[in-house]
Amino acid sequence: MTSEHAGGRNADRPTAAERAAADDVVEAIDDANAAEASADRTSTDTGVETTDDGVPTRAPIIEPAPPRASFWTRIDRPFGFGFLLTLGALVALTLGFTVMSLSTVLIYIAFALFAALGLDPAVRFLERRGMSRPWAVVTVILGLIAVLALILVLIVPIIVSQIAAFVKAVPSWVDSFMASDVFAWLQSQFGDQVETITADLQKFLTDPGNIAAIGGGALQVGASIASGISGVIVVLVLTLYFVATLPTMKHWMLRLAPARNRPRASDITDQITDSVGGYVQGMVVLAFINAMLTLLLYSVLGLPFPPLMATVAFLITLIPLIGSVLFWVIGTSIALFVNPVGAIIFAVIYMIYMQIEAYVITPRVMNRAISVPGSLVVIGALAGGTLLGLLGALVAVPVAASVLIIIKQVIIPRQDARV
Repeated sequence: MTSEHAGGRNADRPTAAERAAADDVVEAIDDANAAEASADRTSTDTGVETTDDGVPTRAPIIEPAPPRASFWTRIDRPFGFGFLLTLGALVALTLGFTVMSLSTVLIYIAFALFAALGLDPAVRFLERRGMSRPWAVVTVILGLIAVLALILVLIVPIIVSQIAAFVKAVPSWVDSFMASDVFAWLQSQFGDQVETITADLQKFLTDPGNIAAIGGGALQVGASIASGISGVIVVLVLTLYFVATLPTMKHWMLRLAPARNRPRASDITDQITDSVGGYVQGMVVLAFINAMLTLLLYSVLGLPFPPLMATVAFLITLIPLIGSVLFWVIGTSIALFVNPVGAIIFAVIYMIYMQIEAYVITPRVMNRAISVPGSLVVIGALAGGTLLGLLGALVAVPVAASVLIIIKQVIIPRQDARV
């Protein structure tokens, strides 16, 4: 009985072969479950298969962007191209007519800005002496108003009366010149051409409308600015605002540049404003020296209208580089009608002064403020004078200097950094 029970229990136990077969079945089931989990992996939004951790199983396929159409490939659409071209032309014409309509206002703004840049070094000088900027601005503006009031009270009446006397005296000057030995000698050498030129010159000088054209439009620009008290007041008010708000204007202009480039832009802006301000001051100093020399020579030599000619010298010599030569011709020609000997003396002395100005005074006064090659000065003065008269000639040189500063400080370093 006991042996039978023992035999039954041994028969119920699985053999080793049965246990191995069961383990193989379990392992096969686990492999099937793992394969099913691998097949159920998730995908990203781009359609790339990834694991449960989000790691892509293969590199994504990036479709190349279609080539961007250039300007010339769009010309095959005639209607759209013609519409854009017409719209651009209309915008350009509108801007041109707007600028022409606002020419007087732009002249006011340009002169006020130049005056502000020229006065800013004086304001900073007072600031370095301990004066606050508002009080420094007020002091400089009051000094400017005092100078202008002195000119209006003492000089303008003399200039107006001498212009009228000049127009009346021209016919008698021409008649006396035509009766002189100098005219007889010139007529013997050049024939009737001298008489024709003299008659044309007399006709030109006796026309009051042509007086403003003397000096390449210098008096015309001055008359357009000083055409009324309102124009002078507008320029003074704009100058006051520009001088008072110049740091704020620089600050807001620098805000247009990226933050990382603002220190560099601030340095370049300071260089440009310092150059323009020094240039304006230098040109005023040189023009004042020319005016004082003309007043002295005309008074000592007994030549006509010394205050008028000194004023003309001041206005004309504001034109860079060629202003002194131009006034030398004008001053000598006018003196020749009245006093040929005095005209020759004036021509010689003024010629000597021009050499001193070119090689001694100008380098000391101007080169510290602005450095522009002489060829660019001539080209800029001629181009600016042709476009805008005296104002264009004045603006051309500082604009050229500003462009040179930008080229040296921005463009050249970028080109040097390229391999």
